[in-house]
Amino acid sequence: KTAKKTAAKRTAKKTKKKVAEPAAKRKSVKTVKKAAAKKKPEVSALLKRVVKSLDDDKADDIVSIDLAGRSSLCDALVVASGHSTRHVASCAQHLVERLKAAGYNPRADGLAQGDWALVDAGDVIVHVFRPEVRTYYDIEGMWSVAEPKPKRRK
Repeated sequence: KTAKKTAAKRTAKKTKKKVAEPAAKRKSVKTVKKAAAKKKPEVSALLKRVVKSLDDDKADDIVSIDLAGRSSLCDALVVASGHSTRHVASCAQHLVERLKAAGYNPRADGLAQGDWALVDAGDVIVHVFRPEVRTYYDIEGMWSVAEPKPKRRK
């Protein structure tokens, strides 16, 4: 009987430990959420750096769209136009070089074609288009639409 009682006590202690673990994990989740809330100034600094780089390279029609809370993909989207395929590729390449020099880890795609270059800087995604391609895809129109409000049922 004593062996059964000690085994029951061990099982009870293990159960208590398992119950205590999720509470500790919940605290770490709150810490992560607080860290994400503190990240906003970094996003605005990155966004300013991106817009300044595009402006320095004479990109046209630079538009910044705030996607915080609307997309899990990124917090901001920047769309700009270049005059030619070479100008589009050059703006994107210079942006990647400047962001790497500032300590970010950007990735780029579409530099070889030059019609549409995409730079993923993490919290900010940048699209650089030729004007005709920008009009065709209308990225600003797609993301600028206000979110539909849920209808209330009576």
